[in-house]
Amino acid sequence: MAIKQFRLPDVGEGLTEAEILQWVVAVGDEVKVNQTLVEIETAKAAVELPSPFAGVVRELLVEQGSTVDVGTPIISIETADAGPSGPGPAAAAPAAVSNGTSQGSQGGGAEGKREPVLVGYGVAHGSTKRRSRKPAPSQAHQAAAVSAPAAPAPPATPAPAPAPIRVEQPPAPEPVTTRPTYVLAKPLVRKLAKDLGVDLTTIAPEREDGVITREEVERAAAGVSAPPVGSHPMIRPAGETRRVPIKGVRKATAAAMVSSAFTAPHVTEFLTLDVTRTMKLVTRLKALPEFADVKVSPLLLVAKALLLAVAKHPEVNASWDEAAQEIVIHGSVNLGIAAATPRGLIVPNVKAAEQLSLRDLAVALGQLTATAREGKTALEDLTGGTITITNVGVFGVDTGTPILNPGEAAILAFGAVKQQPWVVTDKHGKAKIKPRWVTTLGLSFDHRLIDGELGSKFLRDIGRVLADPVVSLV
Repeated sequence: MAIKQFRLPDVGEGLTEAEILQWVVAVGDEVKVNQTLVEIETAKAAVELPSPFAGVVRELLVEQGSTVDVGTPIISIETADAGPSGPGPAAAAPAAVSNGTSQGSQGGGAEGKREPVLVGYGVAHGSTKRRSRKPAPSQAHQAAAVSAPAAPAPPATPAPAPAPIRVEQPPAPEPVTTRPTYVLAKPLVRKLAKDLGVDLTTIAPEREDGVITREEVERAAAGVSAPPVGSHPMIRPAGETRRVPIKGVRKATAAAMVSSAFTAPHVTEFLTLDVTRTMKLVTRLKALPEFADVKVSPLLLVAKALLLAVAKHPEVNASWDEAAQEIVIHGSVNLGIAAATPRGLIVPNVKAAEQLSLRDLAVALGQLTATAREGKTALEDLTGGTITITNVGVFGVDTGTPILNPGEAAILAFGAVKQQPWVVTDKHGKAKIKPRWVTTLGLSFDHRLIDGELGSKFLRDIGRVLADPVVSLV
C-alpha cells in the first residue's frame, strides 16, 4: 500500500489559486479513477476535479472554503501497490508520500507501471523530482522496507512505528468528526449559502432527490421555514453588517477593471436613436419557423449591427501590444457578452462571430448566457475576446460608460428600449410627434487605438443598422 497526495492542478491558463467549494468524498471513502473528488472555484469558473488514481481516502488536507495555491496537496489517498502486502514494514506508507507516485516503485516490479492520469494534469511518472517531507530515520526505514523482499525486518528497524500510522485511526480523522457530512447542492447554491452565512447541513431538503435548492437557502437566511408573505427572503434586518471575502471572479474582475481603467485612456460617446423598425423585425423573426427554437431578442440585432460595423471599420477590432509597440488588428471577431452571474461579472465570447448566420448567432448567444448563469462556462470561452457588448438595458438602465475588457479596444453599452415621444418626418417632409421605441448606445474605446473620428463613425454605423435594418442589405 502507498499513500499518494493529489496536488491542486492548474486547471486554466496560468491560474495560481483556487477556492475549495465542497468535498464530495470523505475520509474512508473508496474512490476510482476519474471519480469527482472536490469542486473548486477559480478566478474564471467552477470546476470539478476528478481523481487521477484509485484507492481509499485517508485525509482531506484542506478545509472547505479555503483558498489554496496551485501545487498545494489537498487530499491523501491510499492506493494498492504491486509490492508486498500485509502489516509488514511496507505498510508504513505515509513515509512514502509523493505527488501521485509511490517511492516503493523504485525497488521492485512496480517500476514502469503507470497510474491512469487525466489529460491536462496529473503526475509525471518518469520524473525523479521528489520532495521529502519526513525525517531521515523514516526515509531509511522505508528504504529498508522496499529493499527487503519478503524477509522479516531487521531487529534494528523500529517495529512499533507502523502500528500508529496504519488504518487503525478511526478516531483520528478529525475531518470525519469536525466536517459536516456531504450534502447535495449545486455549486451556485453553495456559493449563495456561503455568502448568506447559511450552514447547508442545517437545511432539511424538501425535494425527493435530497438536493437543496436556492429557495431553501434563502428561507434559511431569512430565518423562516416558509417565505414570509409580502416580503423578500433576501431582505436582511436593518443595521446588519457583513464582510464578504474578495476572491474568485470578484477578485479577478476587480484587478482587471483597475488595470484597464488606469492603462487605457477611455473615451465614451453616446447615441440615442429610434429602433422601432428593429423591434418590429424582432417580432417578425420570432414568427419564422427557423427561429422557433431559439431566443430572438433586441440584443441579437445589436450584436449583428456591431459585426456589420466592424466589417466596415476593422481597426476597432484591435488590441494594444505594449511590449512589441504594435497595434494588433484581429482578423476575426470574438464577440464578448458581459454576463452578470451569481459568481460575479464574466465576459464569455463567441468565437468567429462574424462567420455565423443570424440564426447561428442567436443560438450561440443563448448558449453563452445560459451556461454563464449556470456557472458552467468553459475556460476557453472566457479568453481571446476582441470586442464586447454589455446589455445594461435588461436592468432598466438607459446606458452607461463601460470600462473596457482588458486587451480590447472597444465596448458597446446597450441601454433599455423604451417607448418615448419622438419627432418623425413623413414622406411629405412634415414633422410629427409619435410614440416610438427608443434606446441609447454608449461606446467606450481606447483612444490609443481609436481616435474620435473612427469611434464616431463606428457608433454611427451601428445606429444606422438598428434604426433601419434594411441598410444592412445595401
